[in-house]
Amino acid sequence: MKTIQVNRHDGVVEVTLDRPAKKNAINGEMIEELRAVFSEIAASTADRVVVIAGSGDAFCSGADLTGRTPGQPLLVGMRNVGEACVALRSLPQPTIAKVVGPALGAGLNLALACDFVVASDTARLCEIFVKRGLTLDFGGSWLLPRLVGERKAKELVFFGEFVDGAAAVEMGLINRVLPNDEIDDFVARWASQLASGPSLALAACKRLLDQSYSVSLSEAVEAEALAQAESLESADAAEALAAFMEKRPAVFRGV
Repeated sequence: MKTIQVNRHDGVVEVTLDRPAKKNAINGEMIEELRAVFSEIAASTADRVVVIAGSGDAFCSGADLTGRTPGQPLLVGMRNVGEACVALRSLPQPTIAKVVGPALGAGLNLALACDFVVASDTARLCEIFVKRGLTLDFGGSWLLPRLVGERKAKELVFFGEFVDGAAAVEMGLINRVLPNDEIDDFVARWASQLASGPSLALAACKRLLDQSYSVSLSEAVEAEALAQAESLESADAAEALAAFMEKRPAVFRGV
């Protein structure tokens, strides 16, 4: 791949946006490569957790407005952006965005589409679209109100002001902010813990939480019942019980 790097180790897939000269700005080629790798990860049982990061001193500076695919209609290109967001959000595996430096516009929304966002104290976050005369994309209109509420979402979008990591944590936009020299170890610990966890149960919990805004309480508890009945019959649940009785760590295999 030309615009991203993909590395795998111990069940962790690291997807690194790799256009450092452009602050990892998203172009049409990157969108296609992200869609391809998300599709590959979704079908893999060996991939147990996904970490998304940026190369160099930036996470992602947003869309590369000079990087359109030649001859591609604008609407087609924007629908591809939306499909990349849906593909990321639909992954059964837990996803972590590791944000160092700027995360702007579509780059910020790429991070917010992950299950967890961990930022360094160098992070600068901004829904910069209106400053460019543009509207939201990469799922921002859906993600922001769910994370920070409607009023705060409108403030972030309409004014397009920069937010640091501490303020982003306070408003519920991200999970953690850490000194720059600590973020790699912290994300590695989280990723390792998730990768060694019960992948079937984690995927089911993720699905239940993600669909909670679109179902009634009755539908939610029925979905919980179905998922729990399946979990109780899994080898991972049996292993967890055996490990508890034997006073040892459980070894989950995702079955």
